[in-house]
Amino acid sequence: MNRGAISELFERRFNQIPEIIVRAPGRINLIGEHTDYNNGFVLPAAIGQSVWVAVSRNKGSDHHFYAENYDAWFKTGELTPVTDTGLRWANYPLGALDELRKEGYDTGGLNMVIGGDVPPGAGLSSSAALISAVIVAVDGLIGAGLSRPHMARLAQGAENNFVGMQCGIMDMFASLLGKRDHVLRLDCRNLDYVYSPFPDDEYRLLLLDSFCSIHRL
Repeated sequence: MNRGAISELFERRFNQIPEIIVRAPGRINLIGEHTDYNNGFVLPAAIGQSVWVAVSRNKGSDHHFYAENYDAWFKTGELTPVTDTGLRWANYPLGALDELRKEGYDTGGLNMVIGGDVPPGAGLSSSAALISAVIVAVDGLIGAGLSRPHMARLAQGAENNFVGMQCGIMDMFASLLGKRDHVLRLDCRNLDYVYSPFPDDEYRLLLLDSFCSIHRL
């Protein structure tokens, strides 16, 4: 997936050109597992795999979402959690819109296409990347001018309050503020952060699927 591919997909699905296209990366974490929601330090880094979101406003009040990875549509006029197992992916963009609504930002109806190559359920924070991408896209649409740390707080609120996942802020912060060839030291007590160069000519970070299955002989 890239900018051209998500734009072309949006045009095919909605017969219009997207107003905003946003890419939000997944993340890995080197130090500090489960310390973000305990007000500790973490050391994440953004990765190359990303979630892409293409968005335009429509003339109505309903939201129309298409998730390319699931080949699934979702339409709603309400910002309420989805309980249908096959459509729960829609809770992430809905949660993002709900947090923005609480801040007084009304987008009107949106057309949205979601795609990307962050594998769901792999511990690379695909959900945080999706929520972050939607918040950045809406911020661009309405010109709210939100800071990235503020966006991270909103993204965490979407996970905590709408989706029901009581996670910390690390995932969203890394997706929204990750910097190429750097790791990010974040103090989760006050969101102070420092970038440290990562010498990729000397080291490599390997993402390994370490799941192992047991088969009876």
